[in-house]
Amino acid sequence: METLVIVITTPTGDVGRQVLDRVLAGGEAVRVIARDSSRLPEHVREQAEVVEGSHADADTIAKALEDADRLFWLVPPADFRNAGPAGRYYLDFTRASAQEAARRGVRMVHVTSLGHGYSGEAGLLSAALDMDRQIESTGVQHRALALPFFMENFLRQAQSITQQGVFSMANTGDRPLLTVATQDVADAASDLLLDTTWNGQARVPLVSPDNLSPNAMAEIISESLGRPVRYQQVPLADLQARMVQHGASPALARDMADMVNAQNNGIYDAEPHALAAATDFRQWCQHVLKPAVQS
Repeated sequence: METLVIVITTPTGDVGRQVLDRVLAGGEAVRVIARDSSRLPEHVREQAEVVEGSHADADTIAKALEDADRLFWLVPPADFRNAGPAGRYYLDFTRASAQEAARRGVRMVHVTSLGHGYSGEAGLLSAALDMDRQIESTGVQHRALALPFFMENFLRQAQSITQQGVFSMANTGDRPLLTVATQDVADAASDLLLDTTWNGQARVPLVSPDNLSPNAMAEIISESLGRPVRYQQVPLADLQARMVQHGASPALARDMADMVNAQNNGIYDAEPHALAAATDFRQWCQHVLKPAVQS
């Protein structure tokens, strides 16, 4: 009987590495696509076949999908300094893989944004939703993991939380901002990759079991760390300007500002969803943020 392979992209990323470890633990034949195989952990190089290259490249993806049955797909971040418009980047990056997966009958599990049905401009989130339509148009069987704001984004502000007792974003302080933990994304993705029974096309919204504003998150962070932490909202224009000052391309800064504006305007509420993920924000703070701050 022919062995069918599960292909994993972004194997060293925040989500991809967790998906990879879960799928390897399931005992399936695994192939990873990596630009630099030396960055892969030793246990991955020992247990998985490695195809070197970019998963945006048609020849690389064709090689990786040979004899494959399932594909975990995630678009990596664009080059911070040289990024062009996100819409073009997402579509160009995904086109070859979606077409090749459809041609070979490979089922895709891909990461995208919650917010299907939102009519405004949403920068990076609009790009992800356009990517979904591109994938669907090929006829490939897929499951789209539709996600809100990653809790892990707060780890980028661990130093500010520790030293100044503050975290800052351009999101409205008293408006709920739906979140999800990457461990729940990895659990959902690996469950789908290890399940051989599903077919067709469907979206799978994944949202934490709470619905907190940044101000409410600050209270929970304070309680978890045992010290006062407050939320500071910065104007969208300041966010955009600061990104450019720190080297971001103007296109990326604009797409980021448009994304936050859409979050403030309720993009995540545009798509029906249930509060279905396992990890709530308090649990995440205790098990992830607190150890990061203490270290």
